[in-house]
Amino acid sequence: MVNNEEKYSDIFNMPHHVSQKHPQMSRLDRAAQFAPFAALTGHDDAIKETARLTDENVELDESAKLVINEKLRFVLELADKSCVVSVTYFVPDKVKQGGKFITKTGTLSRYDEYGHKLIFDDKSEIGVDSITDISGSIIDDMF
Repeated sequence: MVNNEEKYSDIFNMPHHVSQKHPQMSRLDRAAQFAPFAALTGHDDAIKETARLTDENVELDESAKLVINEKLRFVLELADKSCVVSVTYFVPDKVKQGGKFITKTGTLSRYDEYGHKLIFDDKSEIGVDSITDISGSIIDDMF
């Protein structure tokens, strides 16, 4: 049996061939050729979605609802005076249980009685049922 060193001894000390026609592949591209095959398409996205945290909605008791209603009434009376308020409300997540609390600060334009929503000067709308807190310099002085 022939030894491998003897078998290839004629090419051991030859210089490495570099093509003049084709540019050398980058190390990153060469490594990508040997990357593992993604057999479970979407698996990484599913794991990221599961790991994403959401907040749990808080059910307000009757006294907290009364305070919010009083603040709303007070703010709506001042709406024509360009009162800037911060409204914290809950937005349910579209994919999983829970959601997130968002605080919108702006000038209240009006209250839509039929849709039960606050409408701001920038045309953004917040449903009254999702409000968890209302604050502002004028409100904080009164309550």
